[in-house]
Amino acid sequence: MRGKILFDPHIINIEREENDYKCIKQKHKKCAGSFKQGKGAEKQGVFVVEGPKMSFEAPYDWVSAVYMSESFFNDDRFKEEKKRFLDKTEIVSDSVFKSMSDTQTPQGVLAIVKMPHYEIDELFKGDKTELLVLESIQDPGNLGTMIRTGEGAGVSGIIMNRTTVDIFNPKTVRSTMGSLYRVPFYITDDLPETIEYAKSKGVSLYAAHLKGKCSYDRPDYTGACGFMIGNEGNGLSDEIADMADTYIRIPMEGAVESLNAAISATLLMYECNRQRRLLGE
Repeated sequence: MRGKILFDPHIINIEREENDYKCIKQKHKKCAGSFKQGKGAEKQGVFVVEGPKMSFEAPYDWVSAVYMSESFFNDDRFKEEKKRFLDKTEIVSDSVFKSMSDTQTPQGVLAIVKMPHYEIDELFKGDKTELLVLESIQDPGNLGTMIRTGEGAGVSGIIMNRTTVDIFNPKTVRSTMGSLYRVPFYITDDLPETIEYAKSKGVSLYAAHLKGKCSYDRPDYTGACGFMIGNEGNGLSDEIADMADTYIRIPMEGAVESLNAAISATLLMYECNRQRRLLGE
């Protein structure tokens, strides 16, 4: 049910019918179900975000619809944000919203957001280019964390192959904490070809690898560069690792052989950030 909402500081009148609820519920469950299976999202061209932060940080033009539970809509919090998306908002009962939500503790608002699309050249920023190149990352939390820390560290973009976990997986989306809206990414059908293209643009590529002899904090990252991170269990494939300009390693103490993929990526991206900040001082 949309449109019959009188938005007044003191009075909110919501007219609804049970059939409207059923239609909304079925429509969302069909959409959300395909996301949970890792299929269908690309065909529909949209993805689901939940909670005030992810819903209200979404660029207005990207949002197709917003669903709010009655109790959330009537809550005094987020008044300005609710007004901003009012023309795209559907109000449903708390029970219907709970059935629509993908989380154990629904926060009362979710949005259907159009998938952003970037061309590969949008990731290159001349000497300021800093790329994260991902091969077959499987954990959605790891991918989301890398996107979030990538924004914090100042990456210009993220390249990933098709066997990397779906960037629009609900767990990935939640883990980005909104960075998904601001970090350009490119999903390639041919990772070797895309890496060759990046190298042709003057990007020096560094592979985090157990065979690396050079400590990660030794190379000069102040020019255009990229960091290659492989699958959590197997690392980079030989084909992709061999395309790197330099193997680098993160020194380990004790019996630890390697770090979590997201933590490794974070160390590398922030070392680049550190060097560029020092250069600018």
